[in-house]
Amino acid sequence: MSRKSGLGRGLDALIPGSEHPHSSGVMLARVDCIVSNPRQPRTSIEPEGLAELAASIREHGVIQPLIVTMADEADHYVLIAGERRLLAARQAGLEQVPVILREASDQQRLELALIENVQRLDLSPLETAEAYRQLAEDFGLSHEQIAEKVAKSRVSVTNTLRLLKLPPVVQQALVEERISEGHARALLALSMPQAQAAALQTILARDLNVRQTEELVRKLSGEKLPPQPRTEPLPEITALEHRLQASLGTRVNLSHTRKGGAMTIYYYSDEELNALIGRILGEE
Repeated sequence: MSRKSGLGRGLDALIPGSEHPHSSGVMLARVDCIVSNPRQPRTSIEPEGLAELAASIREHGVIQPLIVTMADEADHYVLIAGERRLLAARQAGLEQVPVILREASDQQRLELALIENVQRLDLSPLETAEAYRQLAEDFGLSHEQIAEKVAKSRVSVTNTLRLLKLPPVVQQALVEERISEGHARALLALSMPQAQAAALQTILARDLNVRQTEELVRKLSGEKLPPQPRTEPLPEITALEHRLQASLGTRVNLSHTRKGGAMTIYYYSDEELNALIGRILGEE
């Protein structure tokens, strides 16, 4: 039976066992002999968080080993998982870090880096989308296969990939966290990039939430909004309307809310208006 890979099985679910003598345990590797994973999906690391991690490593060391595979050059390694720990270790001035040596193909390097970051919720939506794109286009994985590897639904993978179709101005707003992934997905319902960019300016100017953005997109798309359900008036309000109508001799409507309301008195001729004014002012 084939072994199912994915988040639930952890990183080892994607890495086959190695015949290297150190592969079953932790070893020390020189920091300057480890090169970053060329398939690392994360493109930006927050400087303040990295400085905090470096301070912790300086005091306590690297607690969780990095995962590496052999490079072409002897005694050199390619990082599979642990990009932030490697950068922080360099910043902390460490010469060596604990590593676990594994065998991994180019595709597995990408899968593992993606899974590690997804497990820690470290990737931005666009970084995740780009990693999915590499798995789909560079390695021929279907959306279903990607979903199985990262323990997401196929719909989630497909929707995340669609973020790459947004115009650069919208993608930049997402990177800068001026809008959320929910805002970005709502904008995808607009077919033209110019319309998406224009809607973005409205979102930012009015500080719209995701639900308001969805309503804006429906209006811009020409989609009719569903009619609001009619609420029945309170019995006591209806009774008061009937009393007023009997007293004034014309239709009366009360719009009542918790904070007040309005009363509308209807008339159908100048003579009826004058008569109503006389009754209300007591001039009859």
